[in-house]
Amino acid sequence: MKARPRRLQAQRWLPAWCEGYQRETLASDAVAAAIVTLMLIPQSLAYASLAGLPPEVGLYASIAPLLMYALLGTSRVLAVGPVAVVSLMTATAIGDHAAAGSAAYWAVAITLAFLSGLMLLAMGLLRLGFVANFLSHPVISGFISASAVLIAAGQARVLLGLQVPGEHFVEIAAGVLARLSQVHGPTALLGLGALAFLFWTRKGLKPLLIRLGMPSRLADFTARAGPVMGIVVTALLTWGLGLQEQGVRVVGAVPAGLPPLTTPLWDPALWQSLAVPALLISVVGFVESVSVGQTLAARRRERIEPDRELVALGASNLGAAFSGGFPVTGGFARSVVNFDAGARTPAAGAFTAVGILLAALLLTPALYYVPQATLAATIIVAVVSLIDLGMFRRTWRYSRTDFLALLATVIGTLGWGVEAGLIAGVALSLGLFLLRTSRPHIAQVGLVPGTEYFRNVKRHRVIESPAVLGLRVDESLYFANSRALEDWINAAVAGRPGLRHVVLQCSAVNAIDASALESLEHIDERLRGAGLQFHLSEVKGPVMDRLQGTDFLTQLSGRVFLTHYQALRELAPDLFGVEEGVKSPAPVF
Repeated sequence: MKARPRRLQAQRWLPAWCEGYQRETLASDAVAAAIVTLMLIPQSLAYASLAGLPPEVGLYASIAPLLMYALLGTSRVLAVGPVAVVSLMTATAIGDHAAAGSAAYWAVAITLAFLSGLMLLAMGLLRLGFVANFLSHPVISGFISASAVLIAAGQARVLLGLQVPGEHFVEIAAGVLARLSQVHGPTALLGLGALAFLFWTRKGLKPLLIRLGMPSRLADFTARAGPVMGIVVTALLTWGLGLQEQGVRVVGAVPAGLPPLTTPLWDPALWQSLAVPALLISVVGFVESVSVGQTLAARRRERIEPDRELVALGASNLGAAFSGGFPVTGGFARSVVNFDAGARTPAAGAFTAVGILLAALLLTPALYYVPQATLAATIIVAVVSLIDLGMFRRTWRYSRTDFLALLATVIGTLGWGVEAGLIAGVALSLGLFLLRTSRPHIAQVGLVPGTEYFRNVKRHRVIESPAVLGLRVDESLYFANSRALEDWINAAVAGRPGLRHVVLQCSAVNAIDASALESLEHIDERLRGAGLQFHLSEVKGPVMDRLQGTDFLTQLSGRVFLTHYQALRELAPDLFGVEEGVKSPAPVF
């Protein structure tokens, strides 16, 4: 047997995007990587501080995860690394286990990343990408917005040089307001100046550079480097003016070198206490990552595979755990920048990892004099864009129940923390869903004259037969709403002496569970005892397949009709001017 060429054998182990990789694609990916690297360096440092970890840990968490995602991910532009919300959730999850900034704290963060990676990997292998559906858009939007407010409030303490205790929004806000007279002047000047500069660079720097004659692409590149410029300028001011001696808190010594080889803590009790936070971090990170990936993929008419994304994110978090990092996911801002900068393939992420690695090796000594207030300003500017105030108005106008879930999420997150807020939102969403579906819309239907369509008798002028009661239930039938259908039919049948048939139109019924099947059997028994026949119409194929595996159809007092029109034509022929004995063809399923 002829051996395969070595090149073809090697391609089997490479990602699909490597095939046909060209020089032009390499150039686009390299430029995008350079821009994202400049953006990611200050963000990584800031998000590590937000998580309560040493700044270099943010750099470590931005290397191996990017490489793992480039190998396994399905999005061509998603940039994986530390993000604000997950960093906040990390700090909340491990704050009770060790003191922030300590070696023990770092070890717990590594363990949390490991557990999150295992959970994501297992969910991907079991094809559980659908779990993201349990987080409704109002809930996740409310959670991210409230988390952004909580993060900004927490960073305001650092920005103003205040020592304010507390973890929840009310505590932090009250503490900041009560201590405004204690604001540290030099810290506040640096922090507020950096904040104003970063906000301006987002909108004003690029147009100014273009007016000054700079090419658009170079102007965009320079504007993206705004956070780096803010760090450089404030670090130089701190060093040159001796602000550290005046009380300005700085990053301090940052070790240079490769990410360390680390392992999680093998403590069953710790794993048990971190299980729920790890699951919440995994689900929230997956939802955020998939949302960003799908949005950007749609712009290029590409697609991503949620189950493979779970595997890729799981591998990314495992990579973070074994290289001194903490939980990561796909970031919105950096992914959009990666897309806008022209990234063509995940190789841009791999190049970004190389850039971060070089920064960890060469640039860390220059970070000593970076003010912590500048990192706080970087975080505030990043999270403000996550706040979606318009969601409150849109949700209130469209759905009061969804608004309640949104409000519960926001109040829970601001008042009791990120885990409590997310759990409250999901629990209330599921509870309201069960409440809503337990009261299904049931309509009595009649024939629209001159057509074969049936509509609600309360909304349209229709034709009905006194011998036939037609009804339509607009919900799948399951344990929570089957009793409501029984009660509706019992009430509708009472007081109608001329009634002979009840026909349930099942056009909106996608499933019937065991409890609902038992209810249908009870309905049939009661109607038969009252001298009535119970019929079904327009039963969907999958539902019919399930029913045919039971005794229900053989014991049914009536029949199953292909269409509701066919049922009425056969059961009430006088309504059409047809003689009683005329039968329509038997339906075929």
